[in-house]
Amino acid sequence: MVEVKGIRKDFGEGEVLKSVDLNVEKGDVIAILGPSGSGKTTLLRCMNFLEMANGGTMCFDGEEFTFGHIKKRDIARLRKKTAFVFQSYNLFFNRTALQNVTEGLIVARKMPKAEATAIGHRMLDKVGLSARYNYYPHQLSGGQQQRVAIARAIATQPEIIYFDEPTSALDPELTGEVLEVMRQLAGDGMTMIVVTHELNFAKTVSNKVIFMEGGAVVERGSAKDIFENPKQERTREFLRLA
Repeated sequence: MVEVKGIRKDFGEGEVLKSVDLNVEKGDVIAILGPSGSGKTTLLRCMNFLEMANGGTMCFDGEEFTFGHIKKRDIARLRKKTAFVFQSYNLFFNRTALQNVTEGLIVARKMPKAEATAIGHRMLDKVGLSARYNYYPHQLSGGQQQRVAIARAIATQPEIIYFDEPTSALDPELTGEVLEVMRQLAGDGMTMIVVTHELNFAKTVSNKVIFMEGGAVVERGSAKDIFENPKQERTREFLRLA
């Protein structure tokens, strides 16, 4: 579905991504683990062109693109196949939960309002917010705001969703409700790449795990192999201390 080869990113003070490869099959739930500063978020942002990588290639649905030389119209076309869930929700604070979900459908995708509203209702129902359609973000808990962000992401029917530490801004008691929604999406067959510090989620929900450090992949494998029989000492140390 998606194959990234040799992706590199340099912010000027050195390489943040050092020729990283990543294969994503339809239905994969890939957890990316690693210490702060290891390049995890940068990898996701480059794959969705929120940051422009300096080198490498991406093959998406059989089409190959070269990072650093991709055209704006191709970026726009690829983004319609993906969704991104941020750490900080990125909701419009002057829009209700429903309007946050429907805005992109109406404005960017030119969908009739009635159709977008019906989709918005279904997506908010799916994440357990059927009683919060008309609530503004300041009236919602952090966990509810993040669930609105997930509803907005799945409303576009993406082929893949990128999650950038979706629970990092939440109190522990709110983390579970967001992870439960993500478990449901995984059960529905949604393809997801998740940067996370939630090791239990990575162990029990993902089918593939990647451990990164210093802008490079230290180890990759099935969740079972990584958690039960990691081959690299650095991976063992990280899992022991995390």
